[in-house]
Amino acid sequence: MSGWIVGFTDGEGCFSVSLIRNATTKIGWQVFPEFVITQGAKSRTALEEIQTFFECGRIYENRRYDNHREHLLRYCVRSLRELRERIIPFFQRYELKTHKKNDFKKFCEIISLIENGHHSTHEGVTKIAYHISEMNRKSKPKFLESSETTRRTLETEMI
Repeated sequence: MSGWIVGFTDGEGCFSVSLIRNATTKIGWQVFPEFVITQGAKSRTALEEIQTFFECGRIYENRRYDNHREHLLRYCVRSLRELRERIIPFFQRYELKTHKKNDFKKFCEIISLIENGHHSTHEGVTKIAYHISEMNRKSKPKFLESSETTRRTLETEMI
């Protein structure tokens, strides 16, 4: 089962971290890590098997109204505790084979930064944002483009 889950994740999974504007947080940004595997609705049983194996996470349905014939399902694990206690140890023991291995390493670094409170400081979120920019699509998070980040970076460079 573990080899199947690794292969499935290499093909259809993703370790991602988003930075979302959130006025209720101390610095106005929320760090949102998640492990996701996506499948068409016809493959629900595969996602249910993975959910049963990990004993955590939820399956969400994304309804599609385009030219596709089925909706998308997403198995998501978002709880820091479940990521730390179930998902990360599994993939540390059973290594990914594709480029997602590097994404997973960055993901683990970000989870560690969050657990050490770096997600609640501007400097910490900046560090997290740079890690995010090295993952998946390697696009620059909007956080790094914000005027507040630019101003603080310039202030730091001037010191």
